[in-house]
Amino acid sequence: MRISSRILTAASTAALLGGCAVGPSYVAPQMATPPAFVGGPAVEAATGQATKVDLVNWWRSFDDPLLTSLVERALAQNLDLQQARARVVQVRAALRHASADLIPSGQVSGQASENYQSLETPQGRIASTLPGFEREAQSYELNLGASWELDLFGGKDAARDAARADWQASAAGAAAARLAVAAQTADTYVAIRSLQARLDVARDQQKVQQQLVDLVALQYRKGVAAEMQLHQAEGALAQVKASVPQLEQGLDGAMNALDVLLGLQPGSLRPELAAAAPIPVAPAVSSAGGPTALLRRRPDIIAAERTLAASNARIGVAISEYYPKFTLSGLIGSATMGIGGVFSSGATQASGALGLRWRLFDFGRVDAEIAAARGRNAEALAAYRLTVLRASEDVENAFTGLIKQQARAQILGEGVTSLAKARASSFAAYKGGVSSLLDVLDVDRRLLDSRDAEIQARAAAARAAIASYRALGGGWDASIAPG
Repeated sequence: MRISSRILTAASTAALLGGCAVGPSYVAPQMATPPAFVGGPAVEAATGQATKVDLVNWWRSFDDPLLTSLVERALAQNLDLQQARARVVQVRAALRHASADLIPSGQVSGQASENYQSLETPQGRIASTLPGFEREAQSYELNLGASWELDLFGGKDAARDAARADWQASAAGAAAARLAVAAQTADTYVAIRSLQARLDVARDQQKVQQQLVDLVALQYRKGVAAEMQLHQAEGALAQVKASVPQLEQGLDGAMNALDVLLGLQPGSLRPELAAAAPIPVAPAVSSAGGPTALLRRRPDIIAAERTLAASNARIGVAISEYYPKFTLSGLIGSATMGIGGVFSSGATQASGALGLRWRLFDFGRVDAEIAAARGRNAEALAAYRLTVLRASEDVENAFTGLIKQQARAQILGEGVTSLAKARASSFAAYKGGVSSLLDVLDVDRRLLDSRDAEIQARAAAARAAIASYRALGGGWDASIAPG
């Protein structure tokens, strides 16, 4: 059967109009960024030179093999990352679906049936009087059908652009999750090492304070010390003792958190982390190109920009509803009463159709849909700008924390050195009979307090370095982001 010339004309018209599109063209927003971070010069000065930092695998800069192993295991096993990767697969499938909507769809259909006509029905009684009537009848049908919604005004193309931007945003979101997992793993590891070191100090403090209580108690029994002094010493001992369970609780919680980050049952890593080890030293950090480079490297900024692009494309999808939708469909196949004639020329059948759908009397709803799409686009633009500002805030805060905590750790280290010398002098004076054991124990107590503060400052500096790497977008390769 010859296809109608009218349908061919419609197809030709579709080809001519296929380049038409509706909706605003997308232009990535320009953000005015300063030439450098406020804290950048201080970070560069602390480093001593413009150090080239490996942002992709920054955790290796801590030079701690166990830390490196834990981060890389977390990146391979973390369940949040597995969910993020699964979401990327889902959004990628949606992109393939949107792309498939732009091309014709086809299907093969067929059926074979056998009917046995009753003679007791009105139809059967009438048919039985006709010559050649048979109660049994077979029918066979095999068809190839195709349909195509013509994208005359670019609505489906805009939907594909939106789906592609969604996929890119999802991939960037997965990269942001990767950054978070790497940073959380390293941060938790540093917290564990810090708590272990502080526990050692607290136990030493407890021993020193117990010696002090014993000494004051002896003096009290001899009538040299007042009862109030004994109670004060006992109260200080109780305070030190109470800090140990608190630190142990924090250590248990940090170890459990690290297990979960690696996708393991809580308690799995206890044997591996049981032995105390030094707190990783904060490595050199650079500003890595400044705010302009940050816009290209931070995955959350990339995700926000791609979300903005998707919302812009969906304005075009909404506007395309103003225009009519045309669908071309066709069918070719065969139908016969006997299976042997399925492929004979006499059994051939064909059809073609041009469909029209136009929301001609529904423009009020279309107006509302366009207004909603524009509102979502404005929201996405504000979200993008806020993401950029918060990214810069993250960097500045991390840089400030790194510089200040390093300075604090240095000052406390000098204090520990001075108190260690004072402790040696006090002990020498005690041995020479010049001072009492009470003076020695008091210096010991102050030395241990300073050691605890120094440990916290060194841990804070290492964690600020981790926060700096995360804020700078380290932990993934921005050059291989989906385009």
